[in-house]
Amino acid sequence: MTESRILIVDDDTSVHRALKRLLARAGFNEVKVTDEPDRVIEFFETFDPDLMILDLNMPETDGFAVLTQLREKNPELLIKVPVIVLTGEGGRDNKRHALELGARDFLSKPCDPVELQMRVKGYLEIRHLHRRLESHNQELERRVRERTRELEDSKYEVIQRLMAAAEYRDDDTGEHILRMSQYSELIALEYGLDEIAADRILWASPMHDIGKIGIPDAVLLKPGKLTPEEWELMKTHCQIGAELLGGSNSETLRLAEIIALTHHEKWDGSGYPRGLRGDDIPIEGRIVAVADVFDALTSERPYKKAWAAQEAIEEIKRSSGSHFDPQVVDAFIRCLPGVEAISKAFGNVF
Repeated sequence: MTESRILIVDDDTSVHRALKRLLARAGFNEVKVTDEPDRVIEFFETFDPDLMILDLNMPETDGFAVLTQLREKNPELLIKVPVIVLTGEGGRDNKRHALELGARDFLSKPCDPVELQMRVKGYLEIRHLHRRLESHNQELERRVRERTRELEDSKYEVIQRLMAAAEYRDDDTGEHILRMSQYSELIALEYGLDEIAADRILWASPMHDIGKIGIPDAVLLKPGKLTPEEWELMKTHCQIGAELLGGSNSETLRLAEIIALTHHEKWDGSGYPRGLRGDDIPIEGRIVAVADVFDALTSERPYKKAWAAQEAIEEIKRSSGSHFDPQVVDAFIRCLPGVEAISKAFGNVF
């Protein structure tokens, strides 16, 4: 309480001295006085008072104007910081108007010293209870944010581990999903999606091939060319993935369902499983298609050697307008420096 900061606004310097003495006797030494009411907002920002004692009758800028300025600056300010109004003219209308503007109490000059000290102590006790409540609420909010972040981190770690397990069947490092999901985020941002949408793609795209869980090893890991029957079976992984992910209330899983179903659709309509064309393919599927093919081309598999990065880039360019959305390809080309950094960070030769 004795460390509380009190601001006195009055044009009479003798009142300053008298109030400071009264407050000092009560143990309050953090007191700032001013006869410049126009600077009250400045003092609120620099001194951060716990209570203000305000004279109503001052030349040019009176106490009513000060209260109005504070309300306009921050409507909650006068709720947090109690204002005791002092005046030599204690008319009923003045009192009502001051209270309507946000003053908490009203004392007439000359005020009783004991009454002033008691009023100040009482309102400061309320102010400090308010501060403790604010601090407690902030701590609760911090804990909630921290716990939410922990839950989100756990959720995404589970997603990554499950997808790594699925990828492990034809990618013994499981790093394909880490690279292509980050490529997808980069492309999404460069394409013009906002950070929230790009972040959702980052976390949903690792599940694009979860449907491969339903593909037999004899087909998935076959070193040679697939037969027409085997290829038709391989293509079912899109539908299998969408069915595995479908029906969730999670935004991430709903987006993952869309990506799983559409990342093998082609811009010219020759893709699968539905033969969607152009903008009928969700943008998330179009973005992941480019990221997925690029990383697949530059990664070694049991049935293929890794392509050089430049060869893969040229193939992406050649497929613009047929396999891929040309605008997505353009975004991919623009963010190649970031793609290269991600590739090298996860051990791929760029």
